[in-house]
Amino acid sequence: MDQAADSTGGTARDTAPRAAKLTLFTLTTMVVGSMVGAGVFSLPRRFADETGVAGALIAWVVAGAGMLMLAFVFQRLALRRPDLDAGVYAYAKAGFGEYLGFFSAFGYWASACVGNVTYWVLIMSTIGAIAPALGDGDTVLAIVLSSVGLWAFFLLIRRGVKEAATINRIVTVAKVVPIVVFVILALFFFKPHVFAENWGGADYAGSLFNQVRGTMLATVFVFLGVEGASVYSRHAKRREDVGRATILGFLSVFAIFASVTIVSYGILPMSEIAELRQPSMAGVLQEAVGTWGEVFVSVGLIISVLGAYLAWTLMAAEVLYVAAQDEDMPRFLGRATAEDVPVPALLMTTILSQIVLVITLFSDDAFNFALDLTSSLTLIPFLLAAAFALKIALRPDPRTVGGGTGFSSDLVVAVLATVYTAFLLYAAGLKFVLVSFIFYAPATVLFVMARREQGRRLFSGREPIILAVSVLGAVLGVVALAAGWISL
Repeated sequence: MDQAADSTGGTARDTAPRAAKLTLFTLTTMVVGSMVGAGVFSLPRRFADETGVAGALIAWVVAGAGMLMLAFVFQRLALRRPDLDAGVYAYAKAGFGEYLGFFSAFGYWASACVGNVTYWVLIMSTIGAIAPALGDGDTVLAIVLSSVGLWAFFLLIRRGVKEAATINRIVTVAKVVPIVVFVILALFFFKPHVFAENWGGADYAGSLFNQVRGTMLATVFVFLGVEGASVYSRHAKRREDVGRATILGFLSVFAIFASVTIVSYGILPMSEIAELRQPSMAGVLQEAVGTWGEVFVSVGLIISVLGAYLAWTLMAAEVLYVAAQDEDMPRFLGRATAEDVPVPALLMTTILSQIVLVITLFSDDAFNFALDLTSSLTLIPFLLAAAFALKIALRPDPRTVGGGTGFSSDLVVAVLATVYTAFLLYAAGLKFVLVSFIFYAPATVLFVMARREQGRRLFSGREPIILAVSVLGAVLGVVALAAGWISL
């Protein structure tokens, strides 16, 4: 059924199928399911590569506080602007215009697609421990098998959002269990003297600040999905459940992530953790309890990753669909079936994931490359959302519900979230910012398609300046890659 503008002049949203309604528990599991994925199983090695216990504790305090502020931003925006759906994208558009809103939608969508690639790489790397032909998830055979799985999920989700959401709820509960068991066992076999030796990160050059900075993209990656309930807000039975699910989901997983990282320092020296193959959590538990520990974590990882893949694919397609409904993406992306499945958006999501999956063949470290790129692509949408919260905290517009001007809790939260996301861009470094522009700039073709469909001027106001900056960044990124200044 075509959801494009009808003959009476109505918009795609007027003819949209009725959205499936989700409860607070289901929305919360969407948030948890989105965050608890590949990242948590890679945390021991990612942190041990950069810092010791002291740096890890500081990093989790910074990341936890910053992401909590960002979670509060999404919670409060859900209440202050209940007219806006698909959170991240809608907030950028409302605050800073259609073109930056488009970039936010595309960046968030692209980050989800790249993030999905990390899941398949990690699954193949896990199986690669017993099937060497799969390597670290970046061999030709691994890419072929990953591609089969990727398209199998496309067919599953195409059957309907309700079915996929139900599966996600079940999988979310199932995958948290092995992670909690890992933490309990690691505490039981905890070696205080090993933990003490790992305290200062003496094996690493550079200041403690630089060590903490080196962990920031990893923390961003594991917290991606904190906005999951906001993205899926049009499906909520009650609007206030969006904010509640966001905070409940965040608090549930923050303790898990920090615990997995810290207890690992009490099992092995940093240098040995840093040499473990991914998923490094399996190697840590193997050291503690033997081979069955590695198998236990590996099975848990596959369940966890498949659940996160499902949640992220749903959210990615949702963003494209709602953007097309609002006429910020081409009309064909605004079509959905009677079962409320945005098939064209889902298809584009699968295709981009497939393309990035092939690109990993040419990367030095497929998993870490995809992980860091996922985080970098998300930073601009997050920054724009936080900046929009700051904007309406300072000067509410006519559609803002509640709140007030001047010094308020809304303002404090917005300022802290904005500062934190700006710091993350700095922590990402020039390499991933430039690579992100290589994704952003060509996406303008979709924006132009949408404007032409509406018979509107292609660019207006400050939009040509934004276009020039994105194109310049993409050109610099391509030149840097070609010259070898940066590498994948």
